[in-house]
Amino acid sequence: MRIAVDDFGTGYSSLSYLRALPAQVVKVDRSFVRDLVHPGGTEAEIIRAIVTLARQVGMQVVAEGVETEAQRAALLALGCEEAQGLLFARPEDPDAVSRRLR
Repeated sequence: MRIAVDDFGTGYSSLSYLRALPAQVVKVDRSFVRDLVHPGGTEAEIIRAIVTLARQVGMQVVAEGVETEAQRAALLALGCEEAQGLLFARPEDPDAVSRRLR
């Protein structure tokens, strides 16, 4: 089991959690991923900073809300090699997941 700091960079997630919690994973909030491929935004710089920070403290980085191949490619270029979202699979109920795993 691993602990993740979810929705990093928004809401109640704080830099202090990186040292206060025994977390191994930082999850980049989908609000940064959603607008990543639109010109003129700061999302790429924010994601790059999160990836760099997480790696410096020995944490894994996962991007949330990846819906397009363009977002995936941009994340890879920023050094974020793990992602989750509709590009990979749609949400499923627990019974469907159990059937799939069997």
